[in-house]
Amino acid sequence: MGIRYYAYAFDADLAQQAVDDPHSLLSSDPLADAWGLEPHASVSIATFEQISPKRDMLYLDKAWSALQSLTCPTTDVPDAGSCYRMFEGNVTMHDMGWDPWVRTILPEEVPAIRDGLCAIDEDQVRSWARTWRSRHGADDDDELRYVLDYLTRAQEFVEALATDGRGMVYLIG
Repeated sequence: MGIRYYAYAFDADLAQQAVDDPHSLLSSDPLADAWGLEPHASVSIATFEQISPKRDMLYLDKAWSALQSLTCPTTDVPDAGSCYRMFEGNVTMHDMGWDPWVRTILPEEVPAIRDGLCAIDEDQVRSWARTWRSRHGADDDDELRYVLDYLTRAQEFVEALATDGRGMVYLIG
């Protein structure tokens, strides 16, 4: 199935819980939430419609690694450092699979992330894409559309978080 990215928004009054136990704010079956499956069912039909409202959940499929690369601080994109925090991290591999990466982003951290992420435009993505090569074998045009689509979703999600004064917990796994 592969390693994917899921983020869940939380209200400011749950910030301490998010710090103390971020897993308590994550779904027990995020892929089911993202794909419209019955949670924990061994057989289910996917609707491919996200169950959770888009203001409450961000699903980035496997685009997280491209967005991680895109937002990694460089001299070309100096503002990217703040939004890199939203994509930073990787799973810990072991014999039986992997342990996910989980991070809490507090409501007061969101505006800087939003500002950095929303400053990235299509021209910057196109420039970055010249050196990016997907491990998934997609051609350059398809990969660019894929990354731009998920970048837009991420920008809309953090914009809503900032507007509502919310934080997020994300899982790469």
